[in-house]
Amino acid sequence: MILPKVRDPRFVTIRRGGTLTDSDHHLLALWAASCAEHVLHLFESAHPEDPRPRQAIEHARAWVRGEVKMMESRAAGGHAMGAARDKQGAARYAAYAAGQAGAVPHVAAHDLGAAAYAIKAARAAAPTGKAETAGRLECRWQRDQLPDTIRDLVLDDQRLRNAICWSVFDC
Repeated sequence: MILPKVRDPRFVTIRRGGTLTDSDHHLLALWAASCAEHVLHLFESAHPEDPRPRQAIEHARAWVRGEVKMMESRAAGGHAMGAARDKQGAARYAAYAAGQAGAVPHVAAHDLGAAAYAIKAARAAAPTGKAETAGRLECRWQRDQLPDTIRDLVLDDQRLRNAICWSVFDC
């Protein structure tokens, strides 16, 4: 479970009664796509014949550009999560990261899901005894990618949801 029981209005668009602007929603989607893409090779190297995780990331970016509808991106995200279900380890987490990124156009708060699963993928791919270090490095890399306009929002959300995101944001 990566979503809180009560939705944070900062991650609900203004037109739905929250405070999230469209431009910030787009930035969250792009950041989530970058987080997922950073570990995508962990899936693709194990399952090069399965395009679903990459397609989910591409759909999230296409949504930002206005090329696909939210429902198309969400569906691509669901397909990426389907690709993860019968996998294990880093490949599984990388596909879940892509699926979460594809879902950000539907629910902005999935951005942390993409980031958290990417950290889990980095940990799972690390050599024995290096998982925590790999996770911290991935978390720091992600934070370095945050645009200034959403940085405080994401960092505060990480603090608030760290416990339900496997405490991966302790970096």
